[in-house]
Amino acid sequence: MRRLLFLNGIKAFEAAARAGSFAAAGLELSVSAAAVSRMVHILEERLGVALFERKANKLLLTQAGRAYQSGLTPIFDALASLTAQVTAPSSVRVLTIGIGHTFAMRWLIPRLSEFRSEEPDIEVRFTTGGASVPFGEDWSCGIQLGTGDWPGLVAEPLFAGDLTPVCVPRLASSLKRPGDLKAPSLIRVAHSPEDWPIWLKAASLARVNARGPEFQFYGQALQAAADGLGIAMGIRPYIDDDLTAGRLVAPFELSVPKGMRWYLLYRSFQTEQRDFAAFRRWIMRAASEPAARPVRRTGRTSARN
Repeated sequence: MRRLLFLNGIKAFEAAARAGSFAAAGLELSVSAAAVSRMVHILEERLGVALFERKANKLLLTQAGRAYQSGLTPIFDALASLTAQVTAPSSVRVLTIGIGHTFAMRWLIPRLSEFRSEEPDIEVRFTTGGASVPFGEDWSCGIQLGTGDWPGLVAEPLFAGDLTPVCVPRLASSLKRPGDLKAPSLIRVAHSPEDWPIWLKAASLARVNARGPEFQFYGQALQAAADGLGIAMGIRPYIDDDLTAGRLVAPFELSVPKGMRWYLLYRSFQTEQRDFAAFRRWIMRAASEPAARPVRRTGRTSARN
């Protein structure tokens, strides 16, 4: 038998973990902050582990809490998407895409109006995807970074995951060569610790160890770079629009393959479905468009140090 433990408490915890506070979770769930806190406390007692560290004016996830939330949020997203599909009128055409938040925000959403103009009758819905999330039963397709090995799924390449440092023009003006990079200014991404070592080795700077601020996701790291906090390791296609607009610049010519690509993932039978076929044609065309030439500062851009 399936053992489901205190669903109200699980729902309260997931909302509080995602929103960052009991008060915000209470607004979402239409209960008081005290009620959310009480349900989470009961859940912690039944699990036998602490999910939050409760500090003055701050709610921090414990290691167990982070692990629990990372699994729960995709489940709730999938449940909401499945419910919407089941209850939607038969005339509604729905396309559900499993996608990571950063890819959605930094590439797909800015271009989605183009697809909507071509297919205005298809309702596009996003659900939580990414490397740590299994392909959902309710997904029409997914977009993921990897090596192309997803048993049971068709994986069509979209982009090469090339790496190049990026920063604001003000910081780029002081970077004449890769050897000018300072370890404390190199912004890191927690789930991709290999990025800086790959690029630094290619730049003959293997002894430099990035020690700048660390963020969980690429989107956070790139926003920090855009705010002038340091130099982030950019990856295509996340940096394309910022480079085109000049919000970020690539101070060096050196671009290094990450060893992975972005893929469109789907089950083989999906090609027979009209809505997915239309999306597949559009995204393959959009992905094939060359990235705009990166904006670089004037001056030396050699990869030699």
